[in-house]
Amino acid sequence: MTPKPESSRHSARHAHIVVAITFFALLLSAGILSTPGVLMVPLGLSFGWDRSVVSTGAATGIFLYGLVGPFAAALMLSFGIRRTMMSGLLLIGAATLASLWMKEPWQYIVTWGVLSGIGSGALAGVLGAAVVNRWFATRQGLMIGILSASTATGSLIFLPFLAWLSRNAQWQPVAIAVSIAALALVPLVYFLVPEHPHHVGVRRVGETDMSPPPPAPHQARTPMAAIHVLQKASKVPAFWLLAGTFFACGLTTNGLVGTHLIAYCGDHGIPPVHAAGFMSMIGLFDLIGTTASGWLTDRYDSRRLLIGFYALRGVSLLIMPFVDFSTTNLTIFAVFFGLDWIATIPPTLKLANEAFGEHDAPIVFGWVVVAHQLGAAGAAIGAGTVRQMAGSYQPAFVAAGVIALGAATVLVVSSIRHTRRGGVPQPARAQS
Repeated sequence: MTPKPESSRHSARHAHIVVAITFFALLLSAGILSTPGVLMVPLGLSFGWDRSVVSTGAATGIFLYGLVGPFAAALMLSFGIRRTMMSGLLLIGAATLASLWMKEPWQYIVTWGVLSGIGSGALAGVLGAAVVNRWFATRQGLMIGILSASTATGSLIFLPFLAWLSRNAQWQPVAIAVSIAALALVPLVYFLVPEHPHHVGVRRVGETDMSPPPPAPHQARTPMAAIHVLQKASKVPAFWLLAGTFFACGLTTNGLVGTHLIAYCGDHGIPPVHAAGFMSMIGLFDLIGTTASGWLTDRYDSRRLLIGFYALRGVSLLIMPFVDFSTTNLTIFAVFFGLDWIATIPPTLKLANEAFGEHDAPIVFGWVVVAHQLGAAGAAIGAGTVRQMAGSYQPAFVAAGVIALGAATVLVVSSIRHTRRGGVPQPARAQS
């Protein structure tokens, strides 16, 4: 028996509203991670801080963004998705507002690194996974692709505007804008995000009587359940494959390009607003690429998709340092790199769902995101250090390209072994 058409329309309406609000929350979270790239030069001019100091703050935020993820996923099962989202937004708003009074580097690291990192971590990729699993029984790949693309849209909307606000070394307007955006979302989450479909009398989109049961809305779990899930997942080879390749993903995207591309362009005489335009172009094409990745993930082998994504990214990074920074070359880079920016998320989450089930997958994916952010944090600090020591970002981009190609190679080997075992994309599940 299938649900009545009217019931299906009600389910879709509520689910799409929830997805829209989640999209904007994730968009803001992505904007927070991208903001240090805009602030790097203004903070240096205002306080005399070198790039390694600002990179350390960025790396702290990136790392905590990932580390908080699995605990936030477990918290969503007990404390609730809506309350977790509101808490994260309030923390971001308070931290960025408090940064207006900072004078010392440690204060920058606490506000933009520690507190903003924790707040944005509550709105990390695990939020998208939890929302999609809770509200959709079908089209999960497409919906997670759309939510993943919000990080691209964050760059698309935030960076040019924030770069414009930071003109003449004015960093304070940037902090005010981010704080207002975070606090403005809180009432939208409170009024428009029901905790679970049955709270508004609907089913998951596409759910029938024959569908698998949805994840329970509230489990007797605490955030420390994330540790128990990690212990189980760490015994499954699929976890290490996903974590290892996602480490390379974070290193090559928001850790390197997201944090340092604007400064790299500045080394070649390109003004920050112009450089931010290329970042937003990356965001525009990732909006296309990641949404398409979600559509493809519903239809094709996730491993093969990931091989193509990492290979394309590696080639783009290897070529970048050896071409002149003309508008044409930067546009070509933005297009090819943008199509692949976070297109890896939908197939990675699908593999996590297959390996660990929809109930534990958001928490497992949270730990995979930790690996992603470790890679990103390492690249944020490492590239800044390389720039200070070598006077150029070229070695950092070459190393990142090699690492991305290495991730593609590992996935090729995994895909061959998987095919020899029968070719059915269902990794072994963790044992309780």
